[in-house]
Amino acid sequence: MIAQADHSGLVRLSVLAAVAGMAIGFVGGAFRRLLEQATRLRTEVVDWAHAAEGPSWLVPILIVAAGAAIARALVTLVPLAGGSGIQHVEAVWRKEADPPPLRVVPARFVGGLIAIGSGLVLGREGPTVHMGAALGAAAGIRARVPGDDVRVLQAALAGAGLAVAFNAPVGGALFVLEEVARTARLRLVLTTAIACAVAVSCSRLLVGDHPDFLVAPQEPAGVPMMVLFVVFGLFTGAVGVGYNKLVTGALAAADRLHRVPPTVRAAVLGAFVGLALYVSPFAVGGGDLLTQQLLTDSSAFLLPAVLGYFLIRFVTGPLSYAAGTPGGLFAPLLALGALWGVLFHSGAVLLPGVGPSPIPFALVGMAAFFAATVRAPFTGIVLIVEMTTIATLTVPMLAACFAATLAATLLRNPPVYDTLRHRMLG
Repeated sequence: MIAQADHSGLVRLSVLAAVAGMAIGFVGGAFRRLLEQATRLRTEVVDWAHAAEGPSWLVPILIVAAGAAIARALVTLVPLAGGSGIQHVEAVWRKEADPPPLRVVPARFVGGLIAIGSGLVLGREGPTVHMGAALGAAAGIRARVPGDDVRVLQAALAGAGLAVAFNAPVGGALFVLEEVARTARLRLVLTTAIACAVAVSCSRLLVGDHPDFLVAPQEPAGVPMMVLFVVFGLFTGAVGVGYNKLVTGALAAADRLHRVPPTVRAAVLGAFVGLALYVSPFAVGGGDLLTQQLLTDSSAFLLPAVLGYFLIRFVTGPLSYAAGTPGGLFAPLLALGALWGVLFHSGAVLLPGVGPSPIPFALVGMAAFFAATVRAPFTGIVLIVEMTTIATLTVPMLAACFAATLAATLLRNPPVYDTLRHRMLG
């Protein structure tokens, strides 16, 4: 009888995961499509501002400042909609917080669209992860499943949200097991698998069935290059620690300005990002266009430009997050990793055996930078493989991600979402 009841409960969970997976698939897919249109519109505005006479340079600044202020005002109405949302998903799994209410979905959708669409250096995955978690929790609560199964559904659908954000179903599932739950129980594995599969299948009806980044085939790296990729990973770990500290430092600085209204703080930070937008559309936003250009033809950027973009985004990412609007950290991390890989290659290319193309280092850098900050190396590797369909560099990715994770751990810097979770819980 117990076994039959357990099987019945698992079937019920699977059905609920599929239904909620459809919901986050279409909601997340629409979110991605609208963000793509906002990115095109943002670029057109900058082109107009450069061509127009008079104080046209103020227009991009005002757009981002207004977008940040409006998005932050929405967070005032729904406080759980601020920031990434991933730390809240992890807190719910650990029974440190209640599941997100359904009102998080419209707040995340609209607020994230305004904040990221206007140009803040934030990732689309933060809102989609939290929207997925809210839809999963709502499905479980309305079906009156036990509390532990509600937690399973909210974690599984959070993974589905990540899968939709990056068109990476296996990466989304692995994210739940490696980062959120840090366990692989059968009930969670099966629920997550079906949620991610259904969600991505539905989202592809809106965004298309193609990898996020188009990359030419890459040759496997030879054994002698492994040492260099380990060195690269060690340096990446140190840089990732610096980025984590800058994120937490920006949040602490914003807290100290508690007398300034949150919307005003967000507007000021948005204006700073808007100035970067006027300089170049590549300098702001999630960074997909920049990453694609680096992976297609990095020679289009002179080395000083690559360094400039890296430094600007290294600063504007934490500042954007400190604005407190809906938005995540993942997508900007991938752009930073690609830039960092190109920079490292520019120095390493003088060594024997290093090829002229920086693309392998850009790809490995994306995974390693993710591993250094989030401390989920396998998720980072699978995400990059699924987003690019390039699997020939998995061994260099493993070497670099291991080294980056080791370096960040030895430097005694906690994973960024552990820090954000502790901060959220007070």
